[in-house]
Amino acid sequence: MTIGKGSSDRYLNNDQIGEIITEALATVSVEGKRVLIIIPDGTRTMPMPVMFTWFQQILKPRVEALDYLVALGTHPPMTDAQLTRLVGHAVIDGKVGETHIFNHHWENPANFVSLGTIPAREIEQITGGLMSQDVPVTLNKLILDYDLLFICGPVFPHEVVGFSGGNKYFFPGIAGPEIINFTHWLGAVITNYDVIGAGYTPVRAVIDRAAAFIPRPAACFALVVTHEGLAGLYFGSPPEAWTAASKLSAEKHIVYVDQPFRRVLSVMPEMYDDLWTAAKGMYKMEPAVADGGEVVIYGPHLSEVSYTHGKLIDEIGYHCRDYFIKQWERFRHYPGGVLAHSTHVKGLGSYDLATGIETPRIRVTLATGIPEERCRRINLDYLNPASIRIDEWRGREHEGLYVVPRAGEILYRLKKKTATAG
Repeated sequence: MTIGKGSSDRYLNNDQIGEIITEALATVSVEGKRVLIIIPDGTRTMPMPVMFTWFQQILKPRVEALDYLVALGTHPPMTDAQLTRLVGHAVIDGKVGETHIFNHHWENPANFVSLGTIPAREIEQITGGLMSQDVPVTLNKLILDYDLLFICGPVFPHEVVGFSGGNKYFFPGIAGPEIINFTHWLGAVITNYDVIGAGYTPVRAVIDRAAAFIPRPAACFALVVTHEGLAGLYFGSPPEAWTAASKLSAEKHIVYVDQPFRRVLSVMPEMYDDLWTAAKGMYKMEPAVADGGEVVIYGPHLSEVSYTHGKLIDEIGYHCRDYFIKQWERFRHYPGGVLAHSTHVKGLGSYDLATGIETPRIRVTLATGIPEERCRRINLDYLNPASIRIDEWRGREHEGLYVVPRAGEILYRLKKKTATAG
């Protein structure tokens, strides 16, 4: 059963949020339990301070322990100052009073526990024959120190899984590298163009299957967030809450356009501090860009490709899916998550193995603090960010130009798909 409410044209106020959380927690036996809440990092728009305050007020007096784990995936750990901004309370040495705010230290193999393996025959069935391999399921072993696990995070259209949220906060949020790389490469093989905003996908099915191995009861607060406010808040099992939230997200976070754009200026907000995260300016626009068109990722504050994976991206560059598939022996030893990111940024395209010619469907140009030489080396175009006058782009939709003032969360799609992978 799902508890909560949402609307396409109204927003929840603070009292309503508190009422939903109170009603939700009344359905769960939490007295005397140790509770861990898994939350997003700073790259997601989320009223985490509001949720944190309510949890501390409603839940903490009833439990033995209430702590939080930031679902970093492979993003850099957050400092106390960053965590303070995230939860809206002073974090000192990783704590707010007695409450711990843990980073997910994905970089340390000792932090993981093996929960089982999804056998190849199941993977083949789930993926419709696209993949057939055993997938080890490992998760941050911190979960074993708690009696109950809560997920609390937003739902948006997502390039790998269709819509974010739900069990995605376990995988990849606090997961080990094997399932992260597998699911990301699976999404890349299907392509961002076909996956993003597509509802229940094979990647989501793999994630939900992996979640069945978790030896602790789990529930989920799934939020639908816009910059105007909180449009929806749902509670239930992770699949139930996610289903309700993704339905509303499809109404709030997807814009359908009649004609494709020729050039798009994706203005990236400060919460994205490298291209790895700011690439959402491409993911969310690709389906609405005309063949031969261009997405310009604009962010003068961006000076790094990826704080975590930059060296590997410098080696492989950005390429369409078939560039890797047709040269698999050359690239198979690279992490699937890195290869997937590469294809998602480059977008649809084709690769002729005989001639070595790669033909992307659209151009991707960086107007950032990343130097031109590096942009060219990683196979992306470059535009001097100082040359951009945002006002000169506005009001020119009739010319096929479009500005996204805060790119990264709203998905744009054509009312009728026309692009092909080549």
